[in-house]
Amino acid sequence: MFSEKLISTLRGAEHITVFTGAGISAESGVPTFRGDDGLWKKFKPEELANFDAFIRNPKLVWEWYRYRKQVLANVKPNAGHYALADMEQLHKNVVVITQNIDNLHQRAGSTKVYELHGNINRNYCIDCGLSITDEVMSWLGRAPLCPSCHGLIRPDVVWFGELLPVDQWNKSIAVAEAADVFFSVGTSAVVYPAASLPTIAKNAGAYLLEINTERTDLSWHADEILLGKSGDILPRLLQSYQSVVHQ
Repeated sequence: MFSEKLISTLRGAEHITVFTGAGISAESGVPTFRGDDGLWKKFKPEELANFDAFIRNPKLVWEWYRYRKQVLANVKPNAGHYALADMEQLHKNVVVITQNIDNLHQRAGSTKVYELHGNINRNYCIDCGLSITDEVMSWLGRAPLCPSCHGLIRPDVVWFGELLPVDQWNKSIAVAEAADVFFSVGTSAVVYPAASLPTIAKNAGAYLLEINTERTDLSWHADEILLGKSGDILPRLLQSYQSVVHQ
């Protein structure tokens, strides 16, 4: 299933970088919140996930995020997440860059994760920057206010119209440029600037592997394309990698 070139490149790689998108989380049952069913079908994410909407109606936005938090709390990492975490145990320089906010990579055991769009499990005050845990949030009310300065608390996620967190973005560029092998997993790679990371890696000399259920605009640039579910492909790739590591 896997080319000799891919396996030999993995065997000799000093740095492996993995870039993940909504596809890997969808295999765990994470909804996109764009469907026709459910409580929030009358709203578009763009109408709720932006700063102006939050300032206008923080109670409504927080209702949506509490609902999202509840949904994601009942979702579990899948075999693809676990395979990436296990790969980190075999190779000291495996870094995951994710566009997902669901914390599933960390729950699976990955320790080197750069989050381009934040993490729904974190919250902070927009005035003083204080980090607020979900446990504390549970008794702060429908539109929670900071216990320190009484400013509005928001989810620590990137909303429409906002820039990516500078530290996470700079670190992501660095590991993309350093990669000997760069995986693009479950992402259409069309939302910029994040979508530029695979080509940054390839231009720096990485072997570019795309894993997705269908071809994308990135496919034209990939050195190798594996079509299918990442939860099926990544464990088998890990097994092949293990076999050459122990030779």
